[in-house]
Amino acid sequence: MYDVFQTEKLIDLWLTEDIGYCDLTAQLMIDQDTMGTFHMNAREPMHVAGIDVAARVFCKYDAQLKVTRFVKDGDKVEKGTRLLTVTGPARSILTAERTALNISQRLCGIATETARYNAEIAGTKTRLIDSRKTTPGLRMLEKHAVVCGGGLNHRLGLDNGVMLKDNHIVVSGGITKAVASARKLLPILTKIEVECDRVEQVAEALQAGADVIMLDNMALEDMRTAVGMVAGKAKIEASGGINFKTIRAIAETGVDYISTSKITQAAPPVDIGLDD
Repeated sequence: MYDVFQTEKLIDLWLTEDIGYCDLTAQLMIDQDTMGTFHMNAREPMHVAGIDVAARVFCKYDAQLKVTRFVKDGDKVEKGTRLLTVTGPARSILTAERTALNISQRLCGIATETARYNAEIAGTKTRLIDSRKTTPGLRMLEKHAVVCGGGLNHRLGLDNGVMLKDNHIVVSGGITKAVASARKLLPILTKIEVECDRVEQVAEALQAGADVIMLDNMALEDMRTAVGMVAGKAKIEASGGINFKTIRAIAETGVDYISTSKITQAAPPVDIGLDD
């Protein structure tokens, strides 16, 4: 799902940031002919994401390094699971170690948090989706991690769909005019989503022909009213104020999607180590 070419450029930036001119410790302490084998291990249960990216970090730094992967993205693993093994010049392995671990811990953390939220809404029809609240430069990788955890992606960028938020609506003179204006020039397969924070706006958005209606920070009772009003004529997304404690009750209102930045912005990194 992520672009390999763009990821290669990111890896160059990450390595440059961490290494600078050289890994002074490795250069001074480890002979260039010393070989080693190290294992990347899960130190807690997790969902895997970005294992190929981590492997590529090692190989991009030193083409002599050989990486064997034992898991794939999307796998659920237990504490102690071996994720990959890297063999080759020990100096190179230890120089690239932190960069490989950083991206692995971040992406696996997002996948794991996404899976946790998904489990909380199991048994409902609601699907969990992400937002554009991602780390600058890492969006495609973080959204890939969401998918690895069982979530769905919302817009990848502003060019992926029309979302009419409150300011767009005010400038356009109302929901009806905003939807009509967008529909005139919109590619036929591109959807229009309208943000609503009141039930009466939901009725107008439905009448105007919105494909998706976002219920923004609505009370549960208003969400249930909106779901009944729409009655399947458009998809409904709940957003705003979503967290682990609130998500189940929101899913039980019958919305189609729940979007939250908690699975990306607030996902804690998982514990992964590189051991000999």
